[in-house]
Amino acid sequence: MRIVILGAGQAAASMAARLRANGHDGPLTVIGAESAAPYQRPPLSKAYLLGEMGVDRLVLRAPEWWREQGIELRLEECAVSIDRARRKVTTDRGEIEYDALALTLGAAPRRLPAEIGGELPGVHVIRNLSDVDLMAPEMQPGRRLVVIGGGYIGLEAAAVARKLGLEVTLVEAAQRILGRVAAPETADMIRALHRAHGVEIIEGVTVTRLTGDGRVTGVTLGDGRTLPADLAVTGIGIMPETDLARNAGLALDNGIATNEFGQSSDPAIWAAGDCASFPWRGGRIRLESVGNAIDMAEAVADNILGAARPYIARPWFWSDQFDAKLQIAGLGTDYDRIVTRPGDGAHGGSVWYFAGTELRAVDALNDARAYMIGKRLIEAGRSPDPDLVPGVPDLKTLLA
Repeated sequence: MRIVILGAGQAAASMAARLRANGHDGPLTVIGAESAAPYQRPPLSKAYLLGEMGVDRLVLRAPEWWREQGIELRLEECAVSIDRARRKVTTDRGEIEYDALALTLGAAPRRLPAEIGGELPGVHVIRNLSDVDLMAPEMQPGRRLVVIGGGYIGLEAAAVARKLGLEVTLVEAAQRILGRVAAPETADMIRALHRAHGVEIIEGVTVTRLTGDGRVTGVTLGDGRTLPADLAVTGIGIMPETDLARNAGLALDNGIATNEFGQSSDPAIWAAGDCASFPWRGGRIRLESVGNAIDMAEAVADNILGAARPYIARPWFWSDQFDAKLQIAGLGTDYDRIVTRPGDGAHGGSVWYFAGTELRAVDALNDARAYMIGKRLIEAGRSPDPDLVPGVPDLKTLLA
């Protein structure tokens, strides 16, 4: 069986490794548009941008591993179309046949429209190596950075910039930062952390235009202010890469729609990672995380080889900002009660999400114990009494 994987990121690397580990000894090809072999993306906006981690530590597998495993890794090659009837993929270098095709295409950053200055030099996004390599030389002490978007990417970029000595203002159009992904209590902890490090945060104000003649020099806000800017970073979300799937006639639903096995509407085509949505609690979700990329890719690899193993997501996430670590277990959606527990330091503590008496998620800032115990409870399908969480002397007793 010839297996072709389109996209060469975390999900592709995990899927290829799992296929070989499970005994697939047939042709296996991974095709990616970037020049670098599959690498970790989370450090791009943190350790890599800070200069604390080089490309050699980013890559997931050494070059010789791909050769030893007999995996054909084709880089700087773009897939153009999928011919489902002939089971062929056309790339900018030719055609390749498949018996099973896996789409691990990831997602692309949303950009501000060109007509409001979104394409001016000095306006950056953070998604891949080339994005960060372009931006890093501009991150010089004393320069003025405006970050547009108060999600995790924007906040991480703001934290790194402050550590590098830039003056940083972050603008969020919604009423608060982390509005789509975290409870107000978590946002309060993160806001306080950033302000303590000198980041100016402006919430509830839109960006109307990026100004500059040949290069960005300012960011005009909906309230009439113009913020001076030597550079800008837009962190306003990502969109799943679905053009290939759409043009091939595959079903889409917040990404490439898959069944519980990771199979698309074409039985010969599978999908995993940021580009794929899957059944979840009677609905459908798409997760943007390393954990999901790895776990779903491994499940799809098993199922390509006939395991028929439903993918059951166990969501977890993290974000490093300044010297603080935010760890998240579960999904903080559809909750109706928040319980908070103080941490040991000035910037720390945990936020527990409940739907009725069911524990849905835990956000833990500088509180690894709360994260681990919350994660164990959620994955075991157990929920502590919400009233006990704030004051119980030892969280481990919640596991009893």
